[in-house]
Amino acid sequence: MPSAERRLQPRRKPRQVRAELTRERILTAAAHVFAEYGYAAGTTNRIAERARVSIGSLYQYFPNKDAILAELAVRHIDRGMWTQADRLDLSPGSLEAMVRALVRDAVDNHRDDPQLLRIMMEAAPLSQELLDTIDRHGRKRVAQVRDLLARHPDVRVRDLGTAAELIVFTVETNTHKLMADPRAVPVEIFEGELVDMVTRYLRGDR
Repeated sequence: MPSAERRLQPRRKPRQVRAELTRERILTAAAHVFAEYGYAAGTTNRIAERARVSIGSLYQYFPNKDAILAELAVRHIDRGMWTQADRLDLSPGSLEAMVRALVRDAVDNHRDDPQLLRIMMEAAPLSQELLDTIDRHGRKRVAQVRDLLARHPDVRVRDLGTAAELIVFTVETNTHKLMADPRAVPVEIFEGELVDMVTRYLRGDR
């Protein structure tokens, strides 16, 4: 394994409940420390102090703060599945509501901590696990959206697969950018404009 990749690998995979709880405390503490101090000043000493563990204990689980941030990024992405998709109304005339549900789900998945989101976007190292998670999440999300487009009677696009990829990329990229700096545009305005744009595209408005 390349040395750069080895730096991002957790050192210890918990096998007991107590060890898993300690690992969770470290990750929770790291999220707070990075959000409060930023990445440069978010040292492993501060993380260990916030988690109430010794620095030696922290290093039993993670070799450095890069590995901790990479793990936080993996968890953030894994939480982002669209769990309400199967409950949507797909009757004629409901296309805008379907798109709004997609956009709102993306926004809600990124509301928790804008500062931590910005740090993950700017500083999270691309471990193989993170790259694999991004790829897996992207393929699932695109397949999910493609299935909805295929079943909705108001969708008028040339190619469903391409349309699904464009929508997922557009919604998630713009949502990440906005929620990392929510002062840029009010969320309500962002949501309305993005919903209008995607809905017109799916309807085939020219």
